[in-house]
This record gives sequence, C-alpha cells and structure tokens, in this order.
Amino acid sequence: MTTRSETQSTLDHLLTEIELRNPAQPEFHQAAHEVLETLAPVVAARPEYAESGLIERLVEPERQVMFRVPWQDDQGRVRVNRGFRVEFNSALGPYKGGLRFHPSVNLGVIKFLGFEQIFKNALTGLGIGGGKGGSDFDPHGRSDAEVMRFCQSFMTELYRHIGEHTDVPAGDIGVGGREIGYLFGQYRRITNRWESGVLTGKGQGWGGSLIRPEATGYGNVLFAAAMLRERGEDLEGQTAVVSGSGNVAIYTIEKLTALGANAVTCSDSSGYVVDEKGIDLDLLKQIKEVERGRVDAYAERRGASARFVPGGSVWDVPADLALPSATQNELDENAAATLVRNGVKAVSEGANMPTTPEAVHLLQKAGVAFGPGKAANAGGVAVSALEMAQNHARTSWTAARVEEELADIMTSIHTTCHETAERYDAPGDYVTGANIAGFERVADAMLAQGVI
Repeated sequence: MTTRSETQSTLDHLLTEIELRNPAQPEFHQAAHEVLETLAPVVAARPEYAESGLIERLVEPERQVMFRVPWQDDQGRVRVNRGFRVEFNSALGPYKGGLRFHPSVNLGVIKFLGFEQIFKNALTGLGIGGGKGGSDFDPHGRSDAEVMRFCQSFMTELYRHIGEHTDVPAGDIGVGGREIGYLFGQYRRITNRWESGVLTGKGQGWGGSLIRPEATGYGNVLFAAAMLRERGEDLEGQTAVVSGSGNVAIYTIEKLTALGANAVTCSDSSGYVVDEKGIDLDLLKQIKEVERGRVDAYAERRGASARFVPGGSVWDVPADLALPSATQNELDENAAATLVRNGVKAVSEGANMPTTPEAVHLLQKAGVAFGPGKAANAGGVAVSALEMAQNHARTSWTAARVEEELADIMTSIHTTCHETAERYDAPGDYVTGANIAGFERVADAMLAQGVI
C-alpha cells in the first residue's frame, strides 16, 4: 500500500507539472495547490485514483474556448474584448458555472474559478459539472445600450458551446439580471428556441427562480451558522464584518440581520464603510443596485453612525465573524493576523478564494472556524440547479420552498465536510473535508465512465 508521504510526493510532482504546463496563471496554480495538498490521505487509501491517471485528467479542462468580442460603444467606436469559457469537468452533469465581466479576467482566473466549481458543484449533491467563463469587459460606467451590444456580441460566439444538457452559464461579478437578459435574448434570437434552462439567474417573470439573487449570500450565512453551532454558539448577537457591496455582500448582510447578527461593514474598490448601528440595507441597495454608486455615498447619507474609510482594510474592524464577499485574495496573512488579534471566531468565504493560503493556515492554526468558498458559497449554484429543475418541469416554486431546499443543501454540505474531515483524521478542518468530499464524488464518477 502506498504511504501518505509517497502519495504526497507524487502530488507535489504533479503540481510542478501543472505550473510548467500553465505558465503565468498564478490563480489557477493557487487553486490546484489548495486542493491537491489535501488529497494525500484519500489517494493513499484509494490507489485506483492515482493508478488510473484520474488526477492528471481532473486538473486538465475538458475544453477551453477563447474568442474575440467586438462591439460598438455609444460614440460609434469599435471596441474589442476577449471572451472565455472553460468547460472543466462534466462527470456529474452539464458544465455549470457563472460568467464574470471584469477587467481582471484572463484565462488563468477563469481556470481557477472553473476548477473550484468542480468541487463546489459536487458538494451540492446535484447533477452538475464544473465550468466558468467571462470577459475582460467592464460594465461599470457603460450605458444599457453598450452593455446590450457587448452581450449580444459575446453570445454570438458563446451560443455554439452551451445548451441545457451541455453547459449552463449563470452570473458572477459584473453579470446580473440585466446582462443575463441580454445574453438570453441573443441566444433565443440565434437558435430560434425557448431553451430556458440554458442560462440561470434569469428574471423571475421568464424562467428565473425566486431566492436565486439571494442564494449565495444566504447560503454563506447558513454555513457560518452551522460552523458556530458545531462549537455550541449561534449567530444571535454576533458582530460581523462583510467585504464587498455587490449581490453576495448585500444578501449576506440581509441574512445576518435576519438571524440576529449585526453586520457593520461593506466595501468597494474606493474603501469601506463602518456603521456601528448595522448596515441599512435599503440605503445600500438604493446606492449600489439602483444608482450604481460608491459606498462613500452611503456614509454621507446615513448620518453620524457611519463613517467612510478610503482605501485601508475592512478586516481592521473588530468582529466575531468575517465574511469575505468581494473577490479573490482580498484577505491576506496580515489581515488574518489582525482578525485573530481582534478575537474573530469564524471566517466564511462568500467570494471565490478570497483568502490567501498563508491567511488560511494562520486562521486554522489559531483555532478559527474556516469555511472555504467551495462549501460556504455553494448556495448560489445550488439554487441555479434548482432553477434548472423548475425550467425542465415548466413550473415555478414558491420562495419558501426554494429557501427550504437551500437550507437543507447547506446543512448537508456542512455535515458532509465535517464528517469527511473527521474520517480522514482532520477534525474541524473544513478545507480538507470539502476538498476530499467533492473530489471523491467526481473521482468515482470519472472511474465509472472510463478514460475519457
């Protein structure tokens, strides 16, 4: 039988190969390291995973698509962006994962997101594979007409690669209901089909699911609550710091408030707001969702309880809970050390890989409950899969039913991660539990389906 140390040596060699085969993709390297460094126990116990070349197949996307996206701005000038879709693994079902429109998007970012999506989707227990896509287009400051023209051009190429039984995109950073509407309209125009299951995050009047906009934030809070319950505590009366002010952050704050916690921060690229009375959701939604403004406007209109801090780190604010909900690598080792000094009890990731590896290790060493994004923020894709189910049946569920299903899924994910960590001698390590549990589900399906 292969020992854990021998297995880890094999995995380390594979990680080196991944870096050589995928140069200049640090985010993908980081995601691969984060998963593979935890798999030695399960691969040592199940040598068929290594003997079949399964892991080498798992880290190589089944398909990568990159394309030109030309579009015209309101001044008549032709602009050109890049579009991406990485279809990473379909062993459990059609590729499923969002589209991100942001200047930081490149192939390495999309591959990291798609790789994470494999395990996140597996943890939901639903029949969906992993993929991700997007563009370096920035919708911020663009008119609705410009966004529409860009989305139509983007879909004119993307439509060739997607379908409700093949690949089902959704939204992500920079892609909300407006963008999904334009994308779906162009898909319908080109294909002459009302294939509502081809995109999720749709409007509720034309195939969307209730609770989908809220799902990622709600699910993250439910996962954090489950981690606290495991330690004999609950959310009632806890102070929370939340980063970001987009969809995930807003509904994270909403669910925290509903469960009795006090969320005191939000942020964007200009800085962060601290509101000792708790974030006023109506005001935040007005500024960010209606006016598409900056969080400094929140502080100006909120009054004496709120202050805006330009730049700086939202993690400097003392709190019991931290929920990073903005973007990757936003919480580094120094920020983690500050959180620990200030007595943080739990960190739960609403964004994808927002915590650096060094910060994760520091938090775990300090005994902080840490919920990795592939488990904690899986609520969004879970409800997307529920939206697909509703589309398939040509029906619509009540908000209460969707929220109940979401709560059951998040509880199941927490239980699975917790029990898997204990089974592999890593009690309380949700990173190891999530990685191994997701890996086992995908790996077993890949073994059953042969070398493809």
